[in-house]
Amino acid sequence: MTAATVLETGDGYRPSDDEPFMCERQLEHFRKKLLDWKAEILRESRETVAVLQKETENHPDLADRASSETDRALELRARDRQRKLISKIDEAMRRIDDGSYGYCEETGEPIGLARLDARPIATLSLEAQERHERRERVHRDD
Repeated sequence: MTAATVLETGDGYRPSDDEPFMCERQLEHFRKKLLDWKAEILRESRETVAVLQKETENHPDLADRASSETDRALELRARDRQRKLISKIDEAMRRIDDGSYGYCEETGEPIGLARLDARPIATLSLEAQERHERRERVHRDD
C-alpha cells in the first residue's frame, strides 16, 4: 500500500465542504482512516518478518544468493519507509486529539478535504506544499 492510497472506512461517509470544517464526524472519519492504515502497515510488516525468517536458506549459486540479498534489501527499505509512515500517522492522531488536525502548519489555513482524504497525514495545504517543494528544488540546485 502506498502513502497516497485512499482507504475506505467502510461506512460510506465522505467528508463534505457542506459541513463545518473538522466537525466531529470528519475527525472520526480521519481517525478511523488513519487507524485502518496503520493496522494494514503493521499486518504487512508481520508478514514480511515471517517471510524473511523462512527465507534464511543459504543459496549455493552466487547469482541466486545475490538476487535473494537484493530482494531482502528492497523489502527492508520498504519496511523502513513504512516505519517512518507509522510515526507520521501517530503524529496525525496527536493532531486530531489536540485539535490542530486539518490545518496547515505553515499558514494555519484549512487543508482541503480532498487532500486530506488522499493523504490523511498531510500537514501543509496544497499551496504551502508546492512552495515548500519549489524552495527544496532551488536549494538542491545550489
